[in-house]
Amino acid sequence: MFQFDLDINPKIKVHFIGIGGVSMSGIAHLLHDRGFKVTGSDRGKNPHSKQLEKLGIKIYYEQTKNNLQSIEKPDLIVYTDAILDDNEELIYARTLGVPVVTRGVFLGALMKNYTHSIAISGSHGKSTVTSMISSILYNTKYNPSILLGGDLDSIKGNVLVGDRDYLVTEACEYKANIINYYPSTVIVLNISPDHLDFYKGLDDLIHTFERYMENLNEDANAIINIDDPNTHSLLSHVKGKIHTFGIENKDAKYSAENIKFDEAGRPSFDFIENGEKIFRISLPVIGRFNIYNAMASIVAMLVTEVDKDLIKERIESYKPLHRRMEIVGEYKGASIMTDYGHHPKEIKSTLDALSEHKKNRLVCIFEPHTYSRTKILLHDFEKSFDSADEVIVTEIYAAREHFDPTIHSKDLVKLLVERGVNAKYIKTFEEAKDYIYKTVQKDDLVITTGCGIPHILAYMIAKDRCFDNALDDL
Repeated sequence: MFQFDLDINPKIKVHFIGIGGVSMSGIAHLLHDRGFKVTGSDRGKNPHSKQLEKLGIKIYYEQTKNNLQSIEKPDLIVYTDAILDDNEELIYARTLGVPVVTRGVFLGALMKNYTHSIAISGSHGKSTVTSMISSILYNTKYNPSILLGGDLDSIKGNVLVGDRDYLVTEACEYKANIINYYPSTVIVLNISPDHLDFYKGLDDLIHTFERYMENLNEDANAIINIDDPNTHSLLSHVKGKIHTFGIENKDAKYSAENIKFDEAGRPSFDFIENGEKIFRISLPVIGRFNIYNAMASIVAMLVTEVDKDLIKERIESYKPLHRRMEIVGEYKGASIMTDYGHHPKEIKSTLDALSEHKKNRLVCIFEPHTYSRTKILLHDFEKSFDSADEVIVTEIYAAREHFDPTIHSKDLVKLLVERGVNAKYIKTFEEAKDYIYKTVQKDDLVITTGCGIPHILAYMIAKDRCFDNALDDL
């Protein structure tokens, strides 16, 4: 099993292939702040890679063997799951006779350097819960180290380097990375069919979570949402302490009662432990799904023995991550928002919540993420946009994948139109921006969504920028 010691002396040289990714950049930042010599490569600049360069980290913007030939031989090479086996830099790295590990393997080894590690898993909601927990622990005696899947204003980015007692991190299930993790507290928010380019189906995905639960020792805490039927089998695989939560399931140890929504869609509820009211919480974010996110965060903090008054205060003053139902500006009296939702269930939950409180039209611009996800979940995506008054689907964001001629954004548009949804295909961001400028109405809510780069389109619309200038603004 790969091991890594933050106290290595002298500090070793670590090279990251795909350093600009939100998780990779956070780990690289953390190592740099700990005194390691860090270098990296990526396919292009982004806000995270630019921030790393400001720290003095050398980054190459093409992925060839020349990168590794031009620097002193690294002691360790870490690569992101988005890197394919035919990547020239990765092929050469494997000839150097040094450890070459995935981000997931490295993160698992990194966790073991901390006394308490809190890992947040699930098909959706990971980043929000991680940021909620981070907001509670930040600037307290706990002084956590934090690795986020998004940017949080309170920590000025996606990473915070604290002491060695507490690590708060997302734990993504892609490529079964979670089986490399051995946290002291694990949260499982939900399990939905996703990453089916890797998993053989839902049962395979659930089995991976079951194996993950078996990593926990007798002193560990497992916090599990049992409103999701796909999490139930996990309970029998936990050797440590089980803390269940839910709204509908009466067997949950922690529940939410007397749920109410204000005129903007922000929920308030009584937080209940074993039938006893602990406090009433009013959330500053909208949507029923955020009740689950808040509950998971509260339970995690209770088992960490954080003061209840501090938990309530920090949750009620929580400021969400960027790209999570984030309003970036307006155009002609219409609000321009962006969101990270890229799974059918996430998109549906967000649009349903927004539609209940819209003033005029709800216009959704969706950038599908990867050919495989679009193809496998096509008929699930078909059911996700009913709450929108108009849907625009742009070109598929390929990410780690090669072009697949058997799936196209037009395939989704065709199904949406047949379903009665007002939908159209617009290939480029520039064309989508021009279309919005021609058709937008006062009090519309225009939301771009996806986990590729739809936030750039939102900035293009709100700030009247071309693509490159919008990227520079971020």
